[in-house]
Amino acid sequence: MKSLPAITIHYCSQCNWLLRAGWMAQELLNTFSTELASVTLLPGTGGIYQITVDGMLIWDRKTDGGFPDAAELKRRLRDHCFPDRPLGHSDKPATGHE
Repeated sequence: MKSLPAITIHYCSQCNWLLRAGWMAQELLNTFSTELASVTLLPGTGGIYQITVDGMLIWDRKTDGGFPDAAELKRRLRDHCFPDRPLGHSDKPATGHE
């Protein structure tokens, strides 16, 4: 039996990114629900904002150039853990206003 993925959102408490981390956790839990073992918020310092799945980095604010939007993070998590799972509207590429 395959274990469920555990997500960790390591955020900078000095930068007041708790609300951002909490919102991201809520988005992941709302989309993936019981397919996840946990979503853990881990406070840190020094401008950190990293998201890992079972210890594997899927988002880093410093190398990825900022913060993920919810759709991008869901796509990265899906691609890593659930490659055959559709995400509905989150699967569609972002487009400009027409």
